[in-house]
Amino acid sequence: MHSETPQIARLLKQATYASVATALLLVAVKFGAWLITGSLSILASLIDSLMDVMASLINLMAIRYSLNPADDDHSFGHGKAEALAGLGQAGFITGSALILLMHGIERLKNPVPVQSLGLGIGIMLFSILATLLLIGFQKIVVKKTHSTAIRADSLHYVTDLLTNVCTIIALLLTHFNWGQIMDPLFSILIALIIFRSAWQIAHEAIQLLMDHQLPREQREMIQTIVSRYPRVIGMHDLRTRQSGQIAIIQLHLDLDATLPLAQAHTIAKEVERGIKKQFPTADILIHQDPVLIAVETADHAYP
Repeated sequence: MHSETPQIARLLKQATYASVATALLLVAVKFGAWLITGSLSILASLIDSLMDVMASLINLMAIRYSLNPADDDHSFGHGKAEALAGLGQAGFITGSALILLMHGIERLKNPVPVQSLGLGIGIMLFSILATLLLIGFQKIVVKKTHSTAIRADSLHYVTDLLTNVCTIIALLLTHFNWGQIMDPLFSILIALIIFRSAWQIAHEAIQLLMDHQLPREQREMIQTIVSRYPRVIGMHDLRTRQSGQIAIIQLHLDLDATLPLAQAHTIAKEVERGIKKQFPTADILIHQDPVLIAVETADHAYP
């Protein structure tokens, strides 16, 4: 196991614990706000936070499982559990959006006045602050770990941030006599934003499960690293994919066919170490291909 793996595992676990704790806190304060105000926009935000709790718990279990080392049945590790967690999150998010959409349509038909606007706005501002702190921490973790599950969770909470802002706007518009229709209209808008978030999360998870190759910039970086070694003639058949925290990289290295096997192996290991510096947790497989270097002759034909 790479020396940085324990630090990465610790960051991932801290991010999931922070996500669950934040979601539970927001559920508690939004539930109280909804009971007092009766605002459908706050109810919409509350339902979204309830989905957050379930999604964050799934995320926590999936990440803990994905950090298990490779075994006889899973020789490439358990990293794809992160993508499965992303799909689970997308399902929860879609369900919450459908519930909000139905409540919004129902409230359009039967408007209900909103009470205690000041308290409702204060609680939503608190929710925004708590969500911003969590997103900031998640971005740090994603930058260091490239975790799909944490990225999906962070995207989910960015959506929550938008829903909280929309909720405050709806409450303010209601306060300034724009009519009771604005509250359900904004809840419908929130539902549409959540639908979009669910699609983004599901798309990324599906790409990982389908073994989508690493981004172009990373593949070009691999090619640049290989080209730095003077004894390497070239490379081909670069194949890459991501499995949780592990980037799987396979390539064929073109080497002079006259090199002894031991020397060719040494060159390949040097290239592997060079790639490891940029992809420290990667699983790298390099195949050495012999290439005959033709000797040019001065064989010219004269008329």
